[in-house]
Amino acid sequence: MNRSEDTDGVRPEAVPQEDGQGCHAGAEQMRAAAQAAGKGGVLARLAADYPKGPHDQPQSMCPAFGSLRVGLRMRRTATVLSGSACCVYGLTFTSHFYGARRSVGYVPFNSESLVTGKLFEDIREATYKLADPAQYDAIVLINLCVPTASGVPLQLLPKQINGVRVIGIDVPGFGVPTHAEAKDVLAGAMLHYARSEVMAGPVQAPRGWSGGGKPTVTLLGEMFPADPMIIGAMLEPMGLAAGTVVPTREWRELYSALDGAVVAAIHPFYTASVREFEAAGRPVVGSAPVGVDGTVGWLQAIGEAAGVAQDRIDAAANRIVPAIRGALAATPIKGRITMSGYEGSELIVARLLVESGADLRYVGTACPRTPWSEADREWLAARGVQVQYRASLEQDLAAMREFQPDLAIGTTPLVQAAKESRIPALYFTNLISARPLMGPAGAGSLAAVINSALGNRDRFLQMDEFFGASGVGTGDRAGVWEDTPKERPEFRANFRRQVIKLQRKLQSEQMV
Repeated sequence: MNRSEDTDGVRPEAVPQEDGQGCHAGAEQMRAAAQAAGKGGVLARLAADYPKGPHDQPQSMCPAFGSLRVGLRMRRTATVLSGSACCVYGLTFTSHFYGARRSVGYVPFNSESLVTGKLFEDIREATYKLADPAQYDAIVLINLCVPTASGVPLQLLPKQINGVRVIGIDVPGFGVPTHAEAKDVLAGAMLHYARSEVMAGPVQAPRGWSGGGKPTVTLLGEMFPADPMIIGAMLEPMGLAAGTVVPTREWRELYSALDGAVVAAIHPFYTASVREFEAAGRPVVGSAPVGVDGTVGWLQAIGEAAGVAQDRIDAAANRIVPAIRGALAATPIKGRITMSGYEGSELIVARLLVESGADLRYVGTACPRTPWSEADREWLAARGVQVQYRASLEQDLAAMREFQPDLAIGTTPLVQAAKESRIPALYFTNLISARPLMGPAGAGSLAAVINSALGNRDRFLQMDEFFGASGVGTGDRAGVWEDTPKERPEFRANFRRQVIKLQRKLQSEQMV
């Protein structure tokens, strides 16, 4: 293959170099390099789909983890990263920490291969070697920051090789704000590809597909495994069934997702995916069946979108609502709470907390405001809950300090800060979002973990009283030691003098 600019789209003058402008460069510099390298259209699409907030972006893990996670969870799918070795190492470590059981492909590069366009040829060669239809339905290739800024044109790869689909996407940290939204980058690209296949002619039926039956409701957003079954039971009186969950677990499920009568945007930030569903003529409904109000409103919206008669919608609500009321009454939550997270389900969890009786003052989400979360925002605002989209850690911490909750739910650094302030805290991702939320099961499950944490306030006070007097864990007493550390002010004074002397020396050298 010819390595010229005209063929591979890489312009040497736009490539970040090794003088501090590589993967350690600032977001604006990387973005400018990507624009100059021909990635302006990609960046414009990402900016429109995932608008940032008043600050640059929320603090979270590398966004590309979201796309990588989606690819690694799919059967017969190979996932390949193109990026700096340090980034690839971190992403593979995180992926396997979260239970990935598939290998992550990697195409290494250096400055020369970036400048000459050889990296694109290496990626193309690796893709041809991987394209074995006996093993794979699809190959996903993900550009990280430096290849995106350098203009590596994954979109020029063949759409399929030996019958294996090839999907190339750019997921730069300077273009995608959160790992949650990066899930949508890949899910949307796959739905787009699958929709083109459906439009071209007959496609293979998904595994276990019966070929008929009730109209289905496609569920958009990762959920606890029990929730689709609970939703299916709610839909049954309306003559509907719970359909495919997107992101899917195998390629052919994309076809059944597109075939759903209605799409339920349980997680409201899947903008690219919604675009594909709307292009396929499928109505999209926001919010989720959580609590009493949430369930009644959601069933009504789903029923209307699917053309279900009102008496059947009422029958579905009348069947499930008493059980939800009973679960909420049996396990009420009493206490003041602040909550934040970066999964995208924060607002529906907040609704469930309020209906469970919690005094919820603040909910922050790293995801953006979209039409599919508007009903949840309005419901929470009407009950005095402050809703913060694109929340930063600083905003979450400020809310915790202002409202002085009995329990703080949030990300790892917020949980740490809360416990240092003697406030019980729970990590949202592992302890809140990773459990059922829908129907009676959701109400009971959430209340159990919340009430258990609320009961820990006295333990935190006792621990602080025990350790606080001696200052354990702070200053000179941090770390592990056998003998009680002794204060040595003379050492501190000597060290301070040396630092001041060094600073003066550096200043004088700069003046020269």
